[in-house]
Amino acid sequence: MKLQKLLSLTRKAVDEFSLIEDGDKIAVGVSGGKDSLSMLYALHGLMRFYPHPFSIEVITVDLGHPGFHVEKIKELCDSLSLPFTVVKTDIAQIIFDERKESNPCSLCAKMRKGALNEEAKRLGCNKVAYAHHKDDVVETMLLSLIFEGRFHTFSPKTYLDRMDLTVIRPLLYVEEADVIGFKNKYDLPVEKSPCPVDGYTKRQYAKELLRDLTKEHPGTKERMFTAILNSSINGWDKRTPK
Repeated sequence: MKLQKLLSLTRKAVDEFSLIEDGDKIAVGVSGGKDSLSMLYALHGLMRFYPHPFSIEVITVDLGHPGFHVEKIKELCDSLSLPFTVVKTDIAQIIFDERKESNPCSLCAKMRKGALNEEAKRLGCNKVAYAHHKDDVVETMLLSLIFEGRFHTFSPKTYLDRMDLTVIRPLLYVEEADVIGFKNKYDLPVEKSPCPVDGYTKRQYAKELLRDLTKEHPGTKERMFTAILNSSINGWDKRTPK
């Protein structure tokens, strides 16, 4: 995928769900993975011509896993002239060494987002961008159906009243396959996840299930995503097609 296509799909989501407004200061959470790095490129590109001016603060939450490096992320931010902050935490030690969590993902995500949101507030941001793409949207819906018994997924835009922050998800129309193509084409400085349970989660189960369904019934993922777009799920019902 070329940068032009990434920018086009990102702007489509931003426009249809009113994700960015004049004067926004957006904290871009960058983990070092392909999704967050692609989102950084997308928002940086959009920042140059979007009619509603906004600024970016790049934040990486270091969970404390051995072997995690941020040098390449910093080099990228420097090349894009974007401010970069690293938040060092002991989240990995707390979850794996002290609490010895058997299902660590939920607690880890909660603590990681908490650290990101707190730093965003400290830096004066009013919005935080998460790098969830189209596949994440559909996978979350599948997980909700299977394990919660409801038709639900996360919202394109969520206001966190306790933090006075708004979470936005600008990659909603971007497929994971396109993110992979973008990563390869532009040689993104991906930092491999050092998490010991990476690839062994319910999320991975949903990813493989969706892949198999789409292989057996081509178009399944797109039809599921269309069902979400046309649903009354909170946030999705506020779409304004352009």
